[in-house]
Amino acid sequence: MEILVGARSDVGLVRTNNEDYYAVDPFLNLLVLCDGMGGQAAGEVASKMGVDAILQHFREACNDPRLKCEGQYQEEYSEKANRLASGIRLSNKAIFEASSSPSSVNGMGATVVAVQISGNVMSIAHVGDSRAYLLRNEQLRQLTQDHSLVGEQVRQGLISPQEAERSELSNVILRALGAEPTVEVDLDEVWVGAGDQVLLCSDGLTRMVVPADITKALVEATTPQQATERLVALANEKGGEDNTTVIVARLLPSPSRWRQWVRFLKGKRGNRAWPN
Repeated sequence: MEILVGARSDVGLVRTNNEDYYAVDPFLNLLVLCDGMGGQAAGEVASKMGVDAILQHFREACNDPRLKCEGQYQEEYSEKANRLASGIRLSNKAIFEASSSPSSVNGMGATVVAVQISGNVMSIAHVGDSRAYLLRNEQLRQLTQDHSLVGEQVRQGLISPQEAERSELSNVILRALGAEPTVEVDLDEVWVGAGDQVLLCSDGLTRMVVPADITKALVEATTPQQATERLVALANEKGGEDNTTVIVARLLPSPSRWRQWVRFLKGKRGNRAWPN
C-alpha cells in the first residue's frame, strides 16, 4: 500500500513549553509519539529519549535481524510487534536511569504509543494514555486502553467515559516510561487495508476534542496533514490546556512497488526521522 502521513505538534494555549515529541520513519513504516512528564524541561528530555531509543532499536534490528529483543518475547505476536515492545523497554530503561540521577531531570517520565505497518498488519505498542485509533468506513475505533486512574475506573464500571473526561484525576497515570526499572508494554495487532486511516495522538487532543469531532475532521480532510492541522486547531478552540500532537496516516492502494511513501509533512515541532 501507499501511505500518506501528516503530523503536527503544538504547545497549546496554556503551557509555555512543548513536552511532546514524535517521529515518522517512512522506510520502516514506523510512527512513534511520546508525551513527556516532569518539571522544567524534564518532560521534553524524556519524550525525545523515548522516541530516539525506539527508532535506534528498530534501525539496528533492520541491519541485524538476529538482534536480541529486550525482555520476554511474546510468541502470539509478530516479530515487528515484539520489536516495538523491545524498543519501548529499552527507552524505559534509558529514561529511568537518567531520571534517577541527581539532576534537573530527576523524576521525569513519558507516555508512548507506536505503530509499525507491515503489509496488511499493523502492530501497536503503548504505555500510558497517548492513544492509537483506526478510522474505517467513517467509524472511529480506539485501539489502545489508557493506563490511567480514570481509565481503570471506566473499565471497572465505576464512572462513565464522559465522567472520565471531566474528572480532575484525568491526568493521573498508572503506567509510564521511566517510573520503574521495568515497564509492562501492551501489544496488539490489527488488519489494515486501503481506505483506512490511523491516528496517533497525545492526551492534549483527547481531553479537549470528543470522538465525534475527531471523526468528522478525519473524514472531511483532503489530506492527512490537513487533518492534523484541523485536529490541533480544534484542541486549541476548546481551550488548548495541554500540548497537542497528532500523527495521521492514510492507507491507499499503491500505484507502484517502489513508491511506498510519497509524502511526509511534519509539523512545526518534531523529528523527520530517516534511516541512516
